[in-house]
Amino acid sequence: MYKRGPEGGIFPVMRVLALNCGSSSVKSALIDTARGRRLQEIHVEQVGADLPAAVDELLARYRELDASLAPEAVVHRVVHGGEKFREPTRLDDSVLAEIEQLNHLAPLHNPPALAAIHRARAAMPDVPHFAVFDTAFHATLPDFAREYALPGDVRKRFGIRRFGFHGINHAHVAHSVAAYLRADVKALRIISCHLGNGASVTAIDGGRSVDTSMGMTPLEGLVMGTRAGDVDPGVLLQLRREGHLDADELDDLLNKRSGLKGLAGTNDMRDIDRRANAGDEDCMLAIAMYVHRIRKYIGAYAAGMGGVDAIAFTAGIGEHSAMVRRRCSERLEFMGVVLDVPGNDHLKLSSDRPIATFSAAESKVRLFAVRADEELSMALATAAALGDVSARS
Repeated sequence: MYKRGPEGGIFPVMRVLALNCGSSSVKSALIDTARGRRLQEIHVEQVGADLPAAVDELLARYRELDASLAPEAVVHRVVHGGEKFREPTRLDDSVLAEIEQLNHLAPLHNPPALAAIHRARAAMPDVPHFAVFDTAFHATLPDFAREYALPGDVRKRFGIRRFGFHGINHAHVAHSVAAYLRADVKALRIISCHLGNGASVTAIDGGRSVDTSMGMTPLEGLVMGTRAGDVDPGVLLQLRREGHLDADELDDLLNKRSGLKGLAGTNDMRDIDRRANAGDEDCMLAIAMYVHRIRKYIGAYAAGMGGVDAIAFTAGIGEHSAMVRRRCSERLEFMGVVLDVPGNDHLKLSSDRPIATFSAAESKVRLFAVRADEELSMALATAAALGDVSARS
Protein backbone atom coordinates (compact mmCIF):
# COMPACT_ATOMS: atom_id res chain seq x y z
CA MET A 1 0.00 0.00 0.00
CA TYR A 2 2.04 2.92 -1.30
CA LYS A 3 1.86 6.26 -3.09
CA ARG A 4 4.51 8.11 -5.10
CA GLY A 5 5.88 11.23 -3.43
CA PRO A 6 6.91 14.51 -5.11
CA GLU A 7 10.51 13.36 -5.49
CA GLY A 8 9.49 10.13 -7.17
CA GLY A 9 10.00 7.99 -4.07
CA ILE A 10 7.48 5.37 -2.93
CA PHE A 11 5.74 6.07 0.36
CA PRO A 12 3.18 4.04 2.33
CA VAL A 13 -0.41 5.22 2.17
CA MET A 14 -1.46 5.71 5.77
CA ARG A 15 -4.59 7.88 5.91
CA VAL A 16 -7.61 7.55 3.65
CA LEU A 17 -10.77 9.59 4.18
CA ALA A 18 -13.81 7.48 3.34
CA LEU A 19 -17.03 9.35 2.49
CA ASN A 20 -20.18 7.24 2.49
CA CYS A 21 -22.97 9.46 1.23
CA GLY A 22 -26.55 8.17 1.37
CA SER A 23 -29.86 9.66 0.32
CA SER A 24 -30.28 11.46 3.66
CA SER A 25 -27.04 11.02 5.60
CA VAL A 26 -23.27 11.22 5.29
CA LYS A 27 -20.95 8.85 7.13
CA SER A 28 -17.23 9.42 7.11
CA ALA A 29 -14.11 8.03 8.68
CA LEU A 30 -10.41 8.81 8.46
CA ILE A 31 -8.76 5.39 8.30
CA ASP A 32 -5.20 4.42 9.13
CA THR A 33 -4.97 1.74 6.46
CA ALA A 34 -1.71 0.30 7.79
CA ARG A 35 -3.40 -0.60 11.09
CA GLY A 36 -7.00 -0.82 9.91
CA ARG A 37 -8.27 1.61 12.52
CA ARG A 38 -10.24 4.85 12.65
CA LEU A 39 -8.39 8.06 13.44
CA GLN A 40 -11.52 10.21 13.23
CA GLU A 41 -15.20 9.58 12.54
CA ILE A 42 -17.95 12.08 11.67
CA HIS A 43 -21.57 11.24 10.81
CA VAL A 44 -24.28 13.66 9.72
CA GLU A 45 -27.85 12.29 9.77
CA GLN A 46 -31.11 13.48 8.18
CA VAL A 47 -29.44 16.10 5.97
CA GLY A 48 -32.14 16.13 3.26
CA ALA A 49 -31.87 19.08 0.89
CA ASP A 50 -28.95 20.50 2.88
CA LEU A 51 -26.61 17.73 1.71
CA PRO A 52 -24.06 20.08 0.03
CA ALA A 53 -23.85 22.20 3.19
CA ALA A 54 -23.48 19.09 5.34
CA VAL A 55 -20.63 17.80 3.17
CA ASP A 56 -18.90 21.20 3.27
CA GLU A 57 -19.15 21.30 7.05
CA LEU A 58 -17.86 17.76 7.39
CA LEU A 59 -14.88 18.41 5.10
CA ALA A 60 -14.07 21.64 6.95
CA ARG A 61 -13.80 19.70 10.18
CA TYR A 62 -11.30 17.30 8.59
CA ARG A 63 -9.25 20.19 7.23
CA GLU A 64 -9.02 21.59 10.76
CA LEU A 65 -7.23 18.47 11.99
CA ASP A 66 -3.54 18.49 12.80
CA ALA A 67 -1.34 18.21 9.71
CA SER A 68 -0.24 14.78 10.86
CA LEU A 69 -3.83 13.63 10.30
CA ALA A 70 -4.28 15.17 6.86
CA PRO A 71 -5.92 12.70 4.42
CA GLU A 72 -3.58 11.32 1.77
CA ALA A 73 -6.49 10.07 -0.38
CA VAL A 74 -10.28 10.29 -0.40
CA VAL A 75 -12.61 7.46 -1.35
CA HIS A 76 -16.31 7.76 -2.13
CA ARG A 77 -19.00 5.08 -2.07
CA VAL A 78 -21.04 5.03 -5.26
CA VAL A 79 -23.99 2.65 -5.34
CA HIS A 80 -24.25 1.90 -9.08
CA GLY A 81 -21.24 1.31 -11.27
CA GLY A 82 -23.08 -0.17 -14.25
CA GLU A 83 -21.25 -2.52 -16.60
CA LYS A 84 -17.94 -0.66 -16.61
CA PHE A 85 -16.93 0.13 -13.04
CA ARG A 86 -15.86 -3.09 -11.34
CA GLU A 87 -12.75 -1.93 -9.48
CA PRO A 88 -11.78 1.04 -7.30
CA THR A 89 -11.53 3.86 -9.84
CA ARG A 90 -9.59 7.10 -9.69
CA LEU A 91 -11.93 10.02 -10.31
CA ASP A 92 -11.56 12.70 -12.94
CA ASP A 93 -14.05 14.73 -14.95
CA SER A 94 -14.52 12.06 -17.62
CA VAL A 95 -15.14 9.29 -15.06
CA LEU A 96 -17.64 11.47 -13.23
CA ALA A 97 -19.50 12.13 -16.48
CA GLU A 98 -19.77 8.38 -17.06
CA ILE A 99 -21.03 7.78 -13.53
CA GLU A 100 -23.63 10.51 -13.97
CA GLN A 101 -25.10 8.56 -16.89
CA LEU A 102 -26.03 5.83 -14.36
CA ASN A 103 -28.12 8.11 -12.12
CA HIS A 104 -31.41 6.70 -13.39
CA LEU A 105 -30.43 3.24 -12.12
CA ALA A 106 -29.99 4.41 -8.52
CA PRO A 107 -31.86 7.72 -8.29
CA LEU A 108 -31.84 7.87 -4.49
CA HIS A 109 -28.11 7.24 -4.11
CA ASN A 110 -25.91 8.08 -7.11
CA PRO A 111 -26.88 11.79 -7.37
CA PRO A 112 -26.08 12.57 -3.71
CA ALA A 113 -22.80 10.67 -4.02
CA LEU A 114 -21.85 12.72 -7.08
CA ALA A 115 -22.75 15.95 -5.28
CA ALA A 116 -20.49 14.94 -2.40
CA ILE A 117 -17.67 14.03 -4.79
CA HIS A 118 -17.77 17.44 -6.47
CA ARG A 119 -17.66 19.23 -3.10
CA ALA A 120 -14.84 17.03 -1.83
CA ARG A 121 -12.70 17.41 -4.95
CA ALA A 122 -13.08 21.19 -4.70
CA ALA A 123 -12.22 21.18 -0.99
CA MET A 124 -9.30 18.72 -1.28
CA PRO A 125 -7.88 19.12 -4.79
CA ASP A 126 -4.34 18.02 -3.97
CA VAL A 127 -5.06 14.39 -3.02
CA PRO A 128 -6.31 11.56 -5.24
CA HIS A 129 -10.03 10.80 -5.12
CA PHE A 130 -11.36 7.29 -5.77
CA ALA A 131 -14.78 5.70 -6.06
CA VAL A 132 -15.72 2.20 -5.01
CA PHE A 133 -18.97 0.70 -6.24
CA ASP A 134 -21.61 -1.36 -4.46
CA THR A 135 -22.24 -3.28 -7.68
CA ALA A 136 -18.61 -4.32 -8.18
CA PHE A 137 -18.62 -7.35 -5.86
CA HIS A 138 -21.47 -8.83 -7.89
CA ALA A 139 -19.55 -8.74 -11.17
CA THR A 140 -18.96 -12.48 -10.59
CA LEU A 141 -22.65 -13.38 -10.90
CA PRO A 142 -23.05 -16.31 -13.30
CA ASP A 143 -25.16 -15.76 -16.41
CA PHE A 144 -28.18 -17.59 -15.01
CA ALA A 145 -28.25 -15.34 -11.94
CA ARG A 146 -27.37 -12.15 -13.81
CA GLU A 147 -29.88 -12.19 -16.67
CA TYR A 148 -33.63 -11.66 -16.78
CA ALA A 149 -35.82 -13.98 -18.87
CA LEU A 150 -36.41 -11.33 -21.54
CA PRO A 151 -35.56 -11.50 -25.26
CA GLY A 152 -31.87 -11.06 -25.93
CA ASP A 153 -32.34 -8.07 -28.22
CA VAL A 154 -34.29 -6.23 -25.52
CA ARG A 155 -31.67 -6.99 -22.87
CA LYS A 156 -28.81 -5.85 -25.10
CA ARG A 157 -30.55 -2.77 -26.48
CA PHE A 158 -31.51 -1.35 -23.10
CA GLY A 159 -28.70 -2.80 -20.99
CA ILE A 160 -31.10 -4.78 -18.82
CA ARG A 161 -29.49 -7.19 -16.39
CA ARG A 162 -29.14 -7.78 -12.66
CA PHE A 163 -26.33 -5.88 -10.92
CA GLY A 164 -26.86 -6.31 -7.17
CA PHE A 165 -25.91 -3.87 -4.42
CA HIS A 166 -24.43 -3.58 -0.92
CA GLY A 167 -21.42 -5.38 -2.38
CA ILE A 168 -18.88 -3.46 -0.31
CA ASN A 169 -20.44 -4.71 2.90
CA HIS A 170 -21.27 -8.21 1.65
CA ALA A 171 -17.58 -8.68 0.80
CA HIS A 172 -16.61 -7.34 4.23
CA VAL A 173 -19.00 -9.80 5.89
CA ALA A 174 -17.59 -12.77 3.98
CA HIS A 175 -14.00 -11.97 4.94
CA SER A 176 -14.97 -11.23 8.55
CA VAL A 177 -16.69 -14.61 8.88
CA ALA A 178 -13.74 -16.40 7.29
CA ALA A 179 -11.30 -14.66 9.64
CA TYR A 180 -13.45 -15.55 12.68
CA LEU A 181 -13.56 -19.20 11.60
CA ARG A 182 -9.86 -19.14 10.71
CA ALA A 183 -10.79 -20.54 7.35
CA ASP A 184 -10.03 -19.63 3.76
CA VAL A 185 -13.00 -17.68 2.40
CA LYS A 186 -12.63 -19.73 -0.80
CA ALA A 187 -13.63 -22.83 1.16
CA LEU A 188 -16.86 -21.38 2.57
CA ARG A 189 -20.49 -21.00 1.49
CA ILE A 190 -21.87 -17.89 3.19
CA ILE A 191 -25.27 -16.21 3.07
CA SER A 192 -24.95 -12.53 3.97
CA CYS A 193 -28.10 -10.64 5.03
CA HIS A 194 -27.62 -6.86 4.85
CA LEU A 195 -30.66 -5.55 6.71
CA GLY A 196 -30.76 -1.78 6.88
CA ASN A 197 -33.24 0.70 5.42
CA GLY A 198 -32.14 -0.86 2.15
CA ALA A 199 -31.83 -4.63 2.43
CA SER A 200 -30.40 -7.49 0.39
CA VAL A 201 -29.27 -11.09 0.72
CA THR A 202 -26.23 -12.43 -1.12
CA ALA A 203 -25.03 -15.98 -1.72
CA ILE A 204 -21.23 -16.04 -1.47
CA ASP A 205 -19.57 -19.24 -2.66
CA GLY A 206 -15.79 -19.42 -2.41
CA GLY A 207 -15.55 -15.68 -1.76
CA ARG A 208 -17.52 -14.81 -4.91
CA SER A 209 -21.03 -13.43 -5.20
CA VAL A 210 -23.08 -16.05 -7.06
CA ASP A 211 -26.58 -14.64 -6.45
CA THR A 212 -28.13 -11.63 -4.78
CA SER A 213 -31.63 -10.36 -4.12
CA MET A 214 -31.39 -6.86 -5.60
CA GLY A 215 -31.47 -6.58 -9.37
CA MET A 216 -30.91 -3.97 -12.05
CA THR A 217 -31.90 -1.36 -9.47
CA PRO A 218 -32.14 -1.54 -5.66
CA LEU A 219 -35.92 -2.16 -5.90
CA GLU A 220 -35.89 -5.92 -6.30
CA GLY A 221 -35.85 -8.47 -3.50
CA LEU A 222 -36.57 -8.05 0.19
CA VAL A 223 -39.19 -5.92 1.92
CA MET A 224 -37.17 -2.82 2.86
CA GLY A 225 -37.65 0.38 4.82
CA THR A 226 -39.50 2.26 2.09
CA ARG A 227 -39.13 -0.07 -0.93
CA ALA A 228 -41.60 -2.81 -1.83
CA GLY A 229 -39.06 -5.39 -2.98
CA ASP A 230 -40.48 -8.17 -5.17
CA VAL A 231 -43.79 -7.14 -6.78
CA ASP A 232 -45.68 -8.80 -9.63
CA PRO A 233 -44.90 -6.54 -12.64
CA GLY A 234 -48.52 -6.97 -13.69
CA VAL A 235 -49.55 -4.85 -10.71
CA LEU A 236 -47.45 -1.96 -11.99
CA LEU A 237 -48.73 -2.39 -15.53
CA GLN A 238 -52.29 -2.23 -14.25
CA LEU A 239 -51.64 0.92 -12.22
CA ARG A 240 -50.00 2.53 -15.26
CA ARG A 241 -52.44 1.29 -17.91
CA GLU A 242 -55.55 2.33 -16.03
CA GLY A 243 -54.14 5.80 -15.44
CA HIS A 244 -53.92 5.57 -11.68
CA LEU A 245 -50.21 6.44 -11.52
CA ASP A 246 -47.74 7.81 -14.06
CA ALA A 247 -44.07 6.78 -14.22
CA ASP A 248 -42.89 9.35 -11.67
CA GLU A 249 -45.69 8.42 -9.28
CA LEU A 250 -44.82 4.73 -9.61
CA ASP A 251 -41.19 5.56 -8.87
CA ASP A 252 -42.24 7.45 -5.74
CA LEU A 253 -44.58 4.62 -4.69
CA LEU A 254 -41.98 1.88 -5.03
CA ASN A 255 -38.97 3.76 -3.66
CA LYS A 256 -40.40 5.98 -0.93
CA ARG A 257 -43.90 4.90 0.16
CA SER A 258 -43.78 1.11 0.26
CA GLY A 259 -42.00 -1.54 2.31
CA LEU A 260 -42.23 -1.25 6.08
CA LYS A 261 -43.40 2.34 5.79
CA GLY A 262 -46.23 1.37 3.48
CA LEU A 263 -47.28 -1.51 5.72
CA ALA A 264 -46.86 0.04 9.16
CA GLY A 265 -46.61 3.78 8.58
CA THR A 266 -42.96 3.90 9.63
CA ASN A 267 -39.68 2.33 8.55
CA ASP A 268 -38.26 2.27 12.10
CA MET A 269 -38.11 -1.42 13.04
CA ARG A 270 -37.76 -0.55 16.73
CA ASP A 271 -41.09 1.28 16.67
CA ILE A 272 -42.72 -1.47 14.60
CA ASP A 273 -41.53 -4.13 17.06
CA ARG A 274 -42.82 -2.15 20.03
CA ARG A 275 -46.22 -1.60 18.42
CA ALA A 276 -46.47 -5.24 17.33
CA ASN A 277 -45.89 -6.36 20.91
CA ALA A 278 -48.75 -4.07 21.91
CA GLY A 279 -51.08 -5.82 19.45
CA ASP A 280 -50.89 -3.58 16.36
CA GLU A 281 -51.96 -5.88 13.51
CA ASP A 282 -50.37 -3.78 10.76
CA CYS A 283 -47.01 -3.98 12.53
CA MET A 284 -47.38 -7.71 13.14
CA LEU A 285 -48.05 -8.20 9.42
CA ALA A 286 -45.09 -5.99 8.48
CA ILE A 287 -42.68 -8.05 10.61
CA ALA A 288 -44.12 -11.34 9.35
CA MET A 289 -43.72 -10.28 5.70
CA TYR A 290 -40.24 -8.86 6.32
CA VAL A 291 -38.97 -12.05 7.97
CA HIS A 292 -40.74 -14.40 5.55
CA ARG A 293 -39.08 -12.78 2.56
CA ILE A 294 -35.62 -13.05 4.15
CA ARG A 295 -36.11 -16.73 5.01
CA LYS A 296 -37.26 -17.44 1.44
CA TYR A 297 -34.03 -16.05 0.06
CA ILE A 298 -31.89 -17.85 2.65
CA GLY A 299 -33.52 -21.16 1.70
CA ALA A 300 -33.20 -20.49 -2.01
CA TYR A 301 -29.53 -19.57 -1.77
CA ALA A 302 -28.69 -22.55 0.40
CA ALA A 303 -30.28 -24.74 -2.28
CA GLY A 304 -28.45 -22.91 -5.05
CA MET A 305 -25.06 -23.41 -3.39
CA GLY A 306 -25.79 -26.99 -2.37
CA GLY A 307 -25.58 -26.09 1.31
CA VAL A 308 -24.34 -23.30 3.55
CA ASP A 309 -21.64 -23.03 6.20
CA ALA A 310 -22.57 -19.66 7.71
CA ILE A 311 -25.44 -17.18 7.73
CA ALA A 312 -24.55 -13.63 8.73
CA PHE A 313 -26.72 -10.64 9.65
CA THR A 314 -25.39 -7.12 9.24
CA ALA A 315 -26.35 -3.41 8.94
CA GLY A 316 -28.70 -1.51 11.24
CA ILE A 317 -31.48 -4.07 11.73
CA GLY A 318 -29.26 -7.12 11.28
CA GLU A 319 -26.83 -5.90 13.93
CA HIS A 320 -29.26 -4.53 16.49
CA SER A 321 -32.56 -6.43 16.25
CA ALA A 322 -32.38 -9.70 18.19
CA MET A 323 -36.04 -10.25 17.27
CA VAL A 324 -35.35 -10.12 13.53
CA ARG A 325 -32.27 -12.37 13.79
CA ARG A 326 -34.25 -14.88 15.88
CA ARG A 327 -37.28 -14.98 13.60
CA CYS A 328 -35.15 -15.22 10.45
CA SER A 329 -33.20 -18.13 11.95
CA GLU A 330 -36.25 -20.08 13.09
CA ARG A 331 -37.69 -22.85 10.91
CA LEU A 332 -34.23 -23.49 9.42
CA GLU A 333 -33.61 -26.60 11.51
CA PHE A 334 -33.89 -28.76 8.37
CA MET A 335 -30.70 -27.03 7.17
CA GLY A 336 -28.85 -27.83 10.40
CA VAL A 337 -29.39 -24.39 11.98
CA VAL A 338 -29.69 -24.42 15.78
CA LEU A 339 -30.19 -21.02 17.40
CA ASP A 340 -28.66 -20.06 20.75
CA VAL A 341 -31.61 -17.96 21.96
CA PRO A 342 -29.95 -16.40 25.06
CA GLY A 343 -26.78 -15.76 23.07
CA ASN A 344 -28.78 -13.94 20.41
CA ASP A 345 -30.83 -11.96 22.91
CA HIS A 346 -27.76 -10.66 24.73
CA LEU A 347 -25.54 -10.12 21.67
CA LYS A 348 -23.94 -6.68 21.42
CA LEU A 349 -21.50 -5.58 18.73
CA SER A 350 -18.96 -2.78 19.10
CA SER A 351 -15.73 -1.52 17.57
CA ASP A 352 -13.93 -3.93 19.91
CA ARG A 353 -16.30 -6.80 19.09
CA PRO A 354 -17.27 -6.38 15.42
CA ILE A 355 -18.41 -9.98 14.95
CA ALA A 356 -20.18 -12.47 17.19
CA THR A 357 -21.81 -15.87 16.77
CA PHE A 358 -25.25 -16.80 18.12
CA SER A 359 -25.65 -20.39 16.97
CA ALA A 360 -25.70 -23.28 19.41
CA ALA A 361 -22.62 -25.46 19.74
CA GLU A 362 -24.33 -28.35 17.91
CA SER A 363 -25.44 -26.19 14.97
CA LYS A 364 -24.06 -27.40 11.64
CA VAL A 365 -24.51 -23.89 10.21
CA ARG A 366 -22.86 -21.02 12.10
CA LEU A 367 -24.96 -17.90 12.71
CA PHE A 368 -23.22 -14.53 12.92
CA ALA A 369 -23.90 -10.87 13.51
CA VAL A 370 -21.29 -8.70 11.80
CA ARG A 371 -20.79 -5.00 12.27
CA ALA A 372 -20.99 -3.21 8.92
CA ASP A 373 -17.83 -1.28 8.11
CA GLU A 374 -18.07 0.00 4.57
CA GLU A 375 -15.69 2.85 5.35
CA LEU A 376 -12.84 0.51 6.35
CA SER A 377 -13.41 -1.68 3.29
CA MET A 378 -13.44 1.37 1.01
CA ALA A 379 -10.23 2.75 2.51
CA LEU A 380 -8.36 -0.55 2.28
CA ALA A 381 -9.46 -1.00 -1.35
CA THR A 382 -8.20 2.50 -2.17
CA ALA A 383 -4.87 1.92 -0.46
CA ALA A 384 -4.47 -1.31 -2.41
CA ALA A 385 -5.32 0.47 -5.67
CA LEU A 386 -2.79 3.22 -4.98
CA GLY A 387 -0.18 0.66 -4.05
CA ASP A 388 -0.79 -1.23 -7.27
CA VAL A 389 -0.48 1.95 -9.32
CA SER A 390 2.76 2.86 -7.57
CA ALA A 391 4.19 -0.60 -7.99
CA ARG A 392 3.54 -0.43 -11.73
CA SER A 393 4.85 3.15 -12.13
